[in-house]
Amino acid sequence: MTTILDRIIEQKKQELALLQNQSVFYPAIDREKRSLLDKLQKSQQISIIAEFKRASPSKGMINNGVEPAVQASIYEQSGASAISVLTDQTFFKGSFEDLIAVRETVQLPILCKDFIIDPLQINNACAHGADIILLIVAALEEKKLTELYQYATNLGLEVLVEVHNQAELETALKTGAKLIGVNNRDLKTFQVSLEVTEKLAAAVKQSGAFLISESGLHSQEDVNRVRNAGANGILVGEAFMKSANLKKTFSDFQLPLIEGARP
Repeated sequence: MTTILDRIIEQKKQELALLQNQSVFYPAIDREKRSLLDKLQKSQQISIIAEFKRASPSKGMINNGVEPAVQASIYEQSGASAISVLTDQTFFKGSFEDLIAVRETVQLPILCKDFIIDPLQINNACAHGADIILLIVAALEEKKLTELYQYATNLGLEVLVEVHNQAELETALKTGAKLIGVNNRDLKTFQVSLEVTEKLAAAVKQSGAFLISESGLHSQEDVNRVRNAGANGILVGEAFMKSANLKKTFSDFQLPLIEGARP
């Protein structure tokens, strides 16, 4: 049976073919280093990667009525440690123009959130202003994951390596990744459970990596749950994009780290 992830990766292959056969204009981007790792190392509270996300395959349209620069500015003022920007157009209604707009508006590290399967996509992300890229273990064979991880770090980018189960985590840790994202959403079924973070947290912490819990975080209780499991940070999109009082939602989510949470 074809999964949502299968469909997304097939679309990425088509997009990649187009990129390989055209001259791509890369805007001149200010490349001063913006490090999420540095922020995580210094933080005394849960670090928040706030996401700009218009839509998703599971939720449909989430919020198409706010400009990326405006939302990003509120994220920064509210205390975000980094901003994630969905650049996939087909499934998430994002774009690299969104990434540029955010980069030009804030001074925070920027995560390019996409389904990366080739170095050309990493070049694209870097050229448009990303400081961090996402590599999803479920979408990559181990050899390709290692290749892409090394390619990105050689460009000076930080890499958030995303996993959903123990086998994927074991593969991720072989890269030496210092940023491990545990996605509570199964990208094949799009079902969500915070138990995923709870089950994998100990192994992530033992590796010395920072743990970022992703997806399914809608309340202070949810954040408290993954914080207590050992999360150093959270990646939140839908709750912020739908919030009627964004600064209050941020405040609710900014919980102090548990003792010994940092590697």
